[in-house]
Amino acid sequence: MPYSLVFTDAYMRRAVWFIKRHPELRTQYAKTLSLLELNPQHPSLRLHALSGRLSGMHSVSINLSYRITLELLIQDQKIIPINVGDHDAVY
Repeated sequence: MPYSLVFTDAYMRRAVWFIKRHPELRTQYAKTLSLLELNPQHPSLRLHALSGRLSGMHSVSINLSYRITLELLIQDQKIIPINVGDHDAVY
């Protein structure tokens, strides 16, 4: 059963800013979101739980340098992206 992505206004602003700064990642970013909807456990996403101040959240990889942090609500089949950017920006 596929998941549904729930985009907040704050996330959409971050995503637009991210794509403007990194237009070369547009295709990889879209592929990451599509794969996340179909199968969040796909190995290429490298889904992992975060700790510390981001405890309770997860992260997936767009590529080796860029990540998306998110809330993964498995019981409701919903995924809420929180932030997108390089490692230092999202953690």
